[in-house]
Amino acid sequence: MKNKLDDSRPIYLQIKEQLENDIMNGSLQADERIPSTNEFAQFYKINPATAAKGINELVAENILYKKRGVGMFVAEEAKTILIKKRKQTFYEDYMKPLKREAENLGLGLNELVEMIKGGESDEN
Repeated sequence: MKNKLDDSRPIYLQIKEQLENDIMNGSLQADERIPSTNEFAQFYKINPATAAKGINELVAENILYKKRGVGMFVAEEAKTILIKKRKQTFYEDYMKPLKREAENLGLGLNELVEMIKGGESDEN
């Protein structure tokens, strides 16, 4: 667990993102148990319902699953789901605005590809 939470963002989102990042970087593997809501609450000194909100969102997204009486675990397909989700977010947050601005500037696809590759267009 991260030592400190950011006061400017909802805590449940930070817990959710922390778990997602741990799955993405391999710190948490498929079928591995995650800390309980009470463990998160005790570590961060927060209400267990706050930690549960972030964890339950991951359950709803099929990234975590519950084993009754045992705890929450990382789903087998969690990393695949997260990669797909992050690719979609990347497209929405970066590619759509990039394409819009390229159109505004009259850049063709080849020029845009060259810029992404790190070279500059000959037409500059």
